[in-house]
Amino acid sequence: MALMIGYAGLNSSYVRSASAAAPPPPPPPSGPPPQGPPPGAPPTSTPPPSTTTPTPPVLGTPSLGFGSFTDPTGQFTALNISTAATLQNPFFQALGSNGRACSSCHKEDEGWSINPANIQALFTATNGLDPLFSTVDGSNSPNAPVATLAERRTAYSELLNKGLIRIGLPIPSTAQFTLAAVNDPYKFATASQLSLFRRPLPATNASFLSTVMFDGRATVSGQSITADLSSQAINAVQTHEQGATIPTSAQLAQIVSLEEGSYTAQTFNDQAGVLDIDSGNGGPSVLSQQTFAIGENDPSSSSFEPNVFTIYAAWTPPPAGSRPTLTTTAAQQSVARGEQIFNTRPFTISNVPGFNDVISRPSVIGTCSTCHNSTNVGNHSSAVYIDLGLTDPAAITADLPQYTLKNKSTGVVRVTSDPGRALVTGQWADIGKFKVPTLRGLPSRAPYFHNGFAPDAPSVVAFYNRRFNIGFGPQEQTDLANFLQSL
Repeated sequence: MALMIGYAGLNSSYVRSASAAAPPPPPPPSGPPPQGPPPGAPPTSTPPPSTTTPTPPVLGTPSLGFGSFTDPTGQFTALNISTAATLQNPFFQALGSNGRACSSCHKEDEGWSINPANIQALFTATNGLDPLFSTVDGSNSPNAPVATLAERRTAYSELLNKGLIRIGLPIPSTAQFTLAAVNDPYKFATASQLSLFRRPLPATNASFLSTVMFDGRATVSGQSITADLSSQAINAVQTHEQGATIPTSAQLAQIVSLEEGSYTAQTFNDQAGVLDIDSGNGGPSVLSQQTFAIGENDPSSSSFEPNVFTIYAAWTPPPAGSRPTLTTTAAQQSVARGEQIFNTRPFTISNVPGFNDVISRPSVIGTCSTCHNSTNVGNHSSAVYIDLGLTDPAAITADLPQYTLKNKSTGVVRVTSDPGRALVTGQWADIGKFKVPTLRGLPSRAPYFHNGFAPDAPSVVAFYNRRFNIGFGPQEQTDLANFLQSL
């Protein structure tokens, strides 16, 4: 029998025990948006509520305090309220031996991650010689030949095509499984160093994190997220930047302050227009005032609120026959419907390791917000890792390695492209598990999922529709994608 959300009284042992993060200070006041007709906005026969028509934010010289940038579906804005937000921050300095900095893989104008289009442009501009293109983790194998331009183009194909960095991790000596077989198209991976191809997570909206890294390997139980981010920075300097020494305490404090003071969100959608007018609450200014606490809005609690996102609630079309209190466009209404679908469209959640097994329920009637439960942010508020099947044989493309893992006790084998959380814990049950990431600023950092499986928001919606047999109609899929593209 399926169980409706929220499911009070069920096992909630997966909730990480940690103190609530303090709400960030409010951002500096911003002026009214520039005015003028939005390009590509759908026509409407009803005049807007104001006397002028909004236009997208002006793209001026980017600054670390406030800068707007284009992305495939509009524009996003990066806001930073930290006093450490200067170009002198160690985040932008090469602290290792290969010329890289944290900003090599976490660029402000790419949503504090990196995307394939800009990576390809950088490759062309530098003939693949920029520090980003380092064989330590930028190439498909650290042994790949890179002497010629053609060799470099082949060696860095995963980085160029999907924005994937090669993470080399061993199978723990205490693991409940062994490596029975390897099928690595790049002829490198062994039990001592599996090749795992993952997207760089955005170094922004960090004040809402419940765990650090896709597999949580920088997260220590009982340790603050600030401390986790510091540990992650040390690891990044030593591995990705090939640093011989760790950053100083002062350098780490500046890096983490920059990350925790950074807020990124979509501010303009090519169809819906400016996202913080007509009572819409898009953009990073409102986001920076959003409170957050580890474990908040726990879906196993009787107080669970499935209406996680209320950013565009004011754009919801009024019931038929009623008088509207706000004139909205068809595109704005689509975004609002998508938000409602995310919050309230029920479907059966089943066969999700890390979720169904933890609560001892083979199926649960939930919504998107059951797992993406942080208010107006969309990650999981606890250190939860789930397996959506993205590393299973059916999802493994020819360009990714295949690892056959064998359970030491039962002899059962499992084929995966990435053991995920299991390489941190050594637990058989954790194979293929990854955290539930933050959704704000989503349009700026495609492709999606840990391995770049989905190239855009409609592909994400299509994946979940297939995975859970939701039965979305065409309009529902469009509305939900429009909402995700407005975060």
